[in-house]
Amino acid sequence: MKIGNKGLELIKQFEGLELTAYRCPAGVLTIGYGSTGKHVKEGMTISEAEAEELLKDDVRRFEECVTDAVEVDLTQDEFDALVSFAFNVGCGAFMGSTLLKLLNNGDKHSAAQQLLRWDKAAGKVLAGLARRRAAERQVFLA
Repeated sequence: MKIGNKGLELIKQFEGLELTAYRCPAGVLTIGYGSTGKHVKEGMTISEAEAEELLKDDVRRFEECVTDAVEVDLTQDEFDALVSFAFNVGCGAFMGSTLLKLLNNGDKHSAAQQLLRWDKAAGKVLAGLARRRAAERQVFLA
């Protein structure tokens, strides 16, 4: 599967667009719509079109992650929500999550509820993460 417009808009909404490289709260160099990696350099600037291309490249990794990990059929909305979630928490966290275990056991409702548990950073609930997880859950259940 490929992410749909709803999933891309979800990622864009919560990642925001930054055309100059910055360090996220975890200290990771980030640019565009949450793009990280060796291609991001201190002081780097990009255009909005370049940010769109980086997003497409980054999303492909998470589409593959979700496709490889999920053993049940998904709707487009479920797939979009899971790609947004994996984009934010990372493939490793997604692959080791209770959410994935429940989903692969066929319990989509409980899997959707698990999204809401991923609202913390450094042990503290973050309002932005809580809003993102609620939005991902809503898309998942659509």
